Amino acid sequence: MDKPRIPEVLPIMRAYRDKPGNGVGGNLHIVLDDGNVNDHSVKFCRQEAEKIGDSDGVALADLLLRMSKTQRRKLSSQFYD
Repeated sequence: MDKPRIPEVLPIMRAYRDKPGNGVGGNLHIVLDDGNVNDHSVKFCRQEAEKIGDSDGVALADLLLRMSKTQRRKLSSQFYD
């Protein structure tokens, strides 16, 4: 399975951020806004998104889990760009 690349995921992350109520990262807040990019944090966020039926959050978390921590860090640093 290939790792998603930042240019591919960035527009998905921004679309998720721009959904009403997701200004600080929605269910993926601790990853996207706070920069906690370890697997445990992404998995936790995914579970929270799944609990409330946030299918976009689940899909984004699945993409993030396929990325390296370095990629995730770079992506989260661009959250407010």
